[in-house]
Amino acid sequence: MASHKDVNKLTAAGVLISLGIIYGDIGTSPLYVFKAIIGDRLITADLILGGLSCIFWTLTLQTTLKYVIITLQADNKGEGGIFSLYSLVKRRAKWLIIPAMIGGAALLADGIMTPAVTVSSAIEGLGIIYKDLPTVPIVILIITFLFGIQQFGTSFIGKAFGPIMWIWFTMIAVLGTVYVLSFPEILKAVNPYYAYHILTTNPEAFLIIGAVFLCTTGAEALYSDLGHCGRSNIRVSWIYVKICLILSYMGQGVWLWQLQGTHLGQVNPFFHIMPDWFLIYGILIATVAAAVASQALISGSFTLISEAVRLNLWPKVKINFPSNSKGQLYVPSMNWILFAGCILVVLIFQKSENMEAAYGLSITVAMLMTTILVSIFLIRKKVPYYLIGLFLLVYGIIEITFLLGNVAKIMHGGWFTLLLGISLFSIMWTWSNGRRIRNRYMRFVDIEKFYPILGKISEDESIPKYASQLVYLTSANFATEIESSIMYSIIQKHPKRADVYWLIHVDVTDEPFTLEYKVEQLIDKKLIRIDFRLGFRVEQRVNVLFRKVVEEMVANKEIDITSKYNSLKEHHIAGDFRFVVIEKVLSNADTLNLIERFTMIYYGFLKTFSVAEEKGFGLDLSFVAVEKVPLIVEIPTDFQLKRLN
Repeated sequence: MASHKDVNKLTAAGVLISLGIIYGDIGTSPLYVFKAIIGDRLITADLILGGLSCIFWTLTLQTTLKYVIITLQADNKGEGGIFSLYSLVKRRAKWLIIPAMIGGAALLADGIMTPAVTVSSAIEGLGIIYKDLPTVPIVILIITFLFGIQQFGTSFIGKAFGPIMWIWFTMIAVLGTVYVLSFPEILKAVNPYYAYHILTTNPEAFLIIGAVFLCTTGAEALYSDLGHCGRSNIRVSWIYVKICLILSYMGQGVWLWQLQGTHLGQVNPFFHIMPDWFLIYGILIATVAAAVASQALISGSFTLISEAVRLNLWPKVKINFPSNSKGQLYVPSMNWILFAGCILVVLIFQKSENMEAAYGLSITVAMLMTTILVSIFLIRKKVPYYLIGLFLLVYGIIEITFLLGNVAKIMHGGWFTLLLGISLFSIMWTWSNGRRIRNRYMRFVDIEKFYPILGKISEDESIPKYASQLVYLTSANFATEIESSIMYSIIQKHPKRADVYWLIHVDVTDEPFTLEYKVEQLIDKKLIRIDFRLGFRVEQRVNVLFRKVVEEMVANKEIDITSKYNSLKEHHIAGDFRFVVIEKVLSNADTLNLIERFTMIYYGFLKTFSVAEEKGFGLDLSFVAVEKVPLIVEIPTDFQLKRLN
């Protein structure tokens, strides 16, 4: 993974890695884009040249200018992606969380659609050789294998992604070049007039533009994987990728030129530009490239979910690190959600041409959200307002046009993508707002008032010692305050005597890999607060981090953790540590309005699937006590109670 210093560093290895990690989705689009543009329409010169012109200018304006040139500037300490972008700009306005959540949900929906579409498109090429071959079982088998190996880590195959995709891009470029050389007149399609002509004269212009959009669906990956490859490597590799893509599309255009006046039917131009002797090899390479594209989307979804968890936009879920490869994650729950979604897509739509109708809608929405967030980033960077206005105007028009083109797909399968996106957004919105509602009723008190009593409890031998070192996780942002529930736990619920009380606060920063801490001795060697500042991509292993801090404090003679039990003290044995996690329960919802009540019901439902807080913070469960404390919501006292003699 590139460090912030290396984000501009250009290397041959970096360029090759970027070919494998970043371009799987956009790189496999020639498998289905032209087939989707032609559909069941009569093949004409206008349709071929117009389609090619739309593809060329979409890749130029949308992918090259917006993402490769402009959006890659918005790096968060070398990291990219919609949540990294949100972290850069969120202090500007609270409402920015909405486009971030919509964009995140749309990208996850794309992670469900992409493996189904790309693998199906590749495998259907076998139908040219074996006419009656049932492709659905083969597609399901490949998808099952892909998701099945995630738990073991994919770094061992990840090293081959770059060379595989280089072979893929070189293959499609060579195949396309052969046809372009036989009919170079096809290159006139780069003239934007042909795109304008078809979009203003064809009655099915919006359906055509919806199909054209599929050529740029992987553009978000360019930005999301900034941290893996670095800006310069992405920009240089894109030059090669774009040339290969354009040559492939142009070659398909030449092949279609010979079929004017006919209908395409079930034929896929991509496979028909291959020589007969090469077809089986081409299908094999296409299938492997489709698997690479799927893997990139799956890995991207895991990263997206881990960021959402740290930003409190998704329930805490189990996150594994299956290999020593830096940045590689495995999120079991998300893996099987994606798997179930992919299988459902294959079973519902059966063929890639049917899936294409559902594909693209979610990514259009994600791109629109990125445009909004990038414009706020440009304001932050003090870019002149007229340039920001021009950026918003140009890409607002382009992406709203694409969105309208994809909205036309809703009745033809787009409803599935829409349903997926709405479901995923509802989880993010509910989790974020549920926490906000819950936190609204948390009471904080002045901790200084409790200094005397905490000091006395620590020395009161009439109270059984609860632990030598007693640790609480606190959400109080300032050292001067503490949740009333923590003081209730120590003093009233069950008086807890300890040699030292520790308060741990975790603050998630707007930067990806911050790893800092601050120590305050509130009562000298009796009450200590540690504030961790962790980046939104840092695993919150509080148990490990806390141990590291204590070891440093002991080494610096800031604290003595030797047990005070006489039998252990003489042997210099460290005292025991115990964590107490306070689980806040909303006990009375009478003051909530109808929407808030539904939100908290949904939030409670999601919490049942969430990893417990002690697990989410990586605590050693053998040293953790969980206490449920009700959040008292304005108990009514304005009533009369009559006493009977």
